[in-house]
Amino acid sequence: MYNFAITGVAGYIAPKHLQAIKETGNNLVAALDPHDSVGILDQYFPDASFFVEFERFERHLDLLRRKSDSERVHYLSICSPNFLHDSHIRLALRIGANAICEKPIVLNPWNLDALEKIENETGRKVFTVLQLRLHPSILELKNKVENEIRKNPAFKFNITLDYITSRGLWYDFSWKGVLEKSGGLATNIGIHFFDMLIWIFGEPLHSSVIQNQKRSMRGELELKNANVKWHLSINYEDLPEIAKRNNKRTFRSIKINDEEFEFTEGFTNLHTLVYKNTLDGKGFSINDARPSIELVYKIRNNINF
Repeated sequence: MYNFAITGVAGYIAPKHLQAIKETGNNLVAALDPHDSVGILDQYFPDASFFVEFERFERHLDLLRRKSDSERVHYLSICSPNFLHDSHIRLALRIGANAICEKPIVLNPWNLDALEKIENETGRKVFTVLQLRLHPSILELKNKVENEIRKNPAFKFNITLDYITSRGLWYDFSWKGVLEKSGGLATNIGIHFFDMLIWIFGEPLHSSVIQNQKRSMRGELELKNANVKWHLSINYEDLPEIAKRNNKRTFRSIKINDEEFEFTEGFTNLHTLVYKNTLDGKGFSINDARPSIELVYKIRNNINF
């Protein structure tokens, strides 16, 4: 049994991490969030120490580090806002723990280089949650694509990605609506899909941003084996009429050679599977995350190539 701590425990994604820690047979000993609406801890780890100040949380973890191996924190799960990931990963490595960080690991590619140096100095590792790589339908798609490319290495798939997940006015006033804190739409809601596409269809060769607005982005991307047209939006008006008629606020579509790729189901236990693989030594590393981090940085800054 490993001891875990967690940052951002009051956030949207934290329950998936709490469930994963529980289902892999481990223990949560400490949690941090400036907001104290964390009653969900009662469902998983009611005895975990809880902090609303980072400084007291950091001191507590440092005190545990100085005790026996059975009491120290072995893994720090990071569910805090994107701009805090780098700092919280550094905390994990400094206290002798490995980090399991939500996407994106960092906002800027050069921060990855610095974290790799700290990994080497401390002997600890940084892992991330690329759960789409474990989705059964996506694994099946990757296998089909690899078979096609083996037969015809120069083949290019044509892909259209539309992801509209409407958000109210609150979004603009939260950290998610601040470019310097979230990385914008391409980073905050698009990183999952860009990682998946690069993983399946190969490295980015060319990228052009056609629209770069706060609530809507469009672009074209050439990968080694695919041409991609993508659209990301949090505007309700961008939803197709059929979604509006059915009172849906989210529309997700990936078409590959004009054929809809369906992967709506199969998300239930992906975080738990990510944790299991990480604890078994098969986690997703900084190098796994790097290509998509570099791409969304260029998209965010209108760097066409």
